[in-house]
Parts: sequence; C-alpha cells; structure tokens
Amino acid sequence: MPGLLLLRAGALILFFASSAALTQTSPWAVLWTTPCILIASVMITWGAESAQFFVAQGFALAMLAWMQTLPEFAVEAVLAWKGQQQLLMANLTGALRLLTGLAWPLIYLTAAVVHRRATGTRMRSIQLDRHHSVEVVGLVFPMLYAFFIGWKGKLEIYDAGVLIALYVAYLALLSKLPPQEHEGFEDLDSIPRKIVLARPIRRNLAITACFLIGGAMVFTVAEPFLGSLVAVALAAGIPTFVIIQWLAPIISEFPELLSTFYFARQRDKAAVGLMNIASSNINQWTLLVAMLPIVLSLGTAHASVLVFDSQQRVEWFLTLGQSTVGLLFLVNMEFAWWEAGLMFLLFATQFLKPGENGEALKVWITGAFFTWSAFEVIRLLLRRRRPEALVSFSETWRSHIRAKSPTR
Repeated sequence: MPGLLLLRAGALILFFASSAALTQTSPWAVLWTTPCILIASVMITWGAESAQFFVAQGFALAMLAWMQTLPEFAVEAVLAWKGQQQLLMANLTGALRLLTGLAWPLIYLTAAVVHRRATGTRMRSIQLDRHHSVEVVGLVFPMLYAFFIGWKGKLEIYDAGVLIALYVAYLALLSKLPPQEHEGFEDLDSIPRKIVLARPIRRNLAITACFLIGGAMVFTVAEPFLGSLVAVALAAGIPTFVIIQWLAPIISEFPELLSTFYFARQRDKAAVGLMNIASSNINQWTLLVAMLPIVLSLGTAHASVLVFDSQQRVEWFLTLGQSTVGLLFLVNMEFAWWEAGLMFLLFATQFLKPGENGEALKVWITGAFFTWSAFEVIRLLLRRRRPEALVSFSETWRSHIRAKSPTR
C-alpha cells in the first residue's frame, strides 16, 4: 500500500540523511533537510492518529509531542553541555512562547477558515472534549512549580527530580484513559485509515515504524537544518541571541507546527491540534527544563546550578505569564476567537524591540499577562461554580481512571 512504500522511502531517506549529516553543514543543506523534516512530520502524525484507536488519545498525543520536540531537546542539550547558560534560557523561553503565542492562534485561524468554507458560518471557539481535561489539569502542576523556580531564581538538580516525577504522573493518568471509538476512523486520511484497518501485526509494525523512522529522521536532520539557517542568519547580521531564541525554536518546533495544522485543517480535529501543543507545553515545562541542570552537571563533572540573572528572570516570567494566560483560557474547555487574537497581539508586541535590548518592553508585556491572568481568575471566582476543566476531569476520573485502579 502507499503508506508502506512511504515508510520504506523514509527508511532509505534516513540512511542517506544520517550519512549526509556527518558531513560539514552548508547553507545549501536546507534544500534536502526541509523535505526530510516534512516527510518525518507526516509519518509521526500518521502514527499518532492511528495509535489513538488502540491507546488513549492523550497518551498518543504525548508520545507525538515527545517525538516532535526531539530537535528542541537536542539543541538545548548541546547548549547545556557547552555551558552556554545565557543561550539556554533564550532557546527554552523562545520555544515555549512560540508554541503558545503563535501556534495556538494559528490553529484557531486554520480551523476557522476550514469551518467557514465547509459551513459558511463563523467558528467562535474551539471546543475541547471531556477527556482533554487531563491535559489541562496536567499543565497546572508544572506551571505552579515553574513559579517556585522563578521565585528562587535558580534551577537545581532536585528540581529535575520533581519535574520528571510530575511528567511520569501525567503519563500514568493518560495511560488509564480508553482509546478512541473505532467508529471515528472514517474521518481519517487514507493512509492512517488503512493502518487502523490492517491486521494487528501489520498495524502495530506500521505504527511503530511511523514513530521510529519519523523520529529518527527529525533527530538526524535537525542539526544540519539548524546549522544551515544559522549560517545564513549570521551572514545577514542577525544577532546570536535572536537566532537562538527565535530562529532555532522555529526550526526545532517545525515538525510539531506542521502536525498541528495537519489536525487543524480536518473537520472537528482542531481540539486535537490544540492538545498536541498543550502536550508539548507539559513536555517542555517538565522534561526539557529538568534536562538542563542534569546536562550542565554532566558537562562540568559536578553538580551545577543554573542561576538566573536579571535578563533570564525577565524571560522566565514573561514565558510563565503567557503560559498562565493560556492555561486559564483552557480551564473553560474552549479557546475563543478573541482569546486567540489577544494572545497573538501580545506575542507579536515583543518584536517591536526584539533581542537583548527589549527588556523594558518585555517587563511591560509580562505585567499585561499577569494582569490578564488575575482578571481571568476573578472572573472564574465570580461565576461561583467549578471550572469546566475540573468538572470534566472529575467525571473522567470517576468513569475511567479510578475505575481502572486496583481495589483496596
């Protein structure tokens, strides 16, 4: 079938890509790395789409998010190993702000355009399903711990242990959710649908191959792709800080951005695309942040601490403020058009004075995010009822998670 041919082609491309990646990177590498990343992104998405019918959709999206962020982990690991602490924070915060400030609004825009063409009516919001409350609640605890890290102004080895434990607990919750109903497979594109309908052995092999080959391609190709674009940017006189904070995350998050728009363009799949990004937010606020003190310590051969300077604190709290607003949007289990618009507006405002010289503007934007967060919290309290995400999580817990727990 066509999907099998593409898997074989992906394996062949992976072989040649791994050989080419060992050679010196040049600006021309973008001509072969770009199609490799496109193919890899589609393959990983096929694997996640197919897997959701046999494991919980949230668990499949978590695996998809982890595979998609491999390039980001690779970039951060290299910077941490070399002890480039200033650039570490630039890359981390740039990636997180890109996912929430740009990807979320673009998912809404894509879904709204598709909805308008299909129905002739305006889509006012993206509605989340009840089981998506696990991702929403799963984002709360890493965010709370991020406030603690920002308050003490440093990242230590024990922080890594706490963050890894939070991610393991999140995966444990997801693993207890039921798979998607098989009746929904008619909405899949042709290749994921053929994978779902294949015999169990072929199906499992195809899903595994999609994840492994696609993930290996992304990991192998990311460095030469990044290197070629950085070389071009440096030649054009773009500052290193801007390259690491924005250009590198755009490249490393590109497979994820592509996959989410793959979901957003499908009818009734915009919420899946949004949860794909939310899973990546959880992934990066836990595992990616946890990796930094560990790799720093390995690189220096002793326990190292990443101490925030004034600029890094600004970057951290700006990113945390933006993520807090995004989380509060999802508490009502929807993402409205005006929320998408204002989120993008505040995200774009920081580029009026980008790089290291825009600290005062970033402080102002941070204040706007936390003021907005306070407004959202007050609005929730005035409603005098539990947020929809907590209600849905409670129902999901009773019907699926607690039901699967061993009896006492």
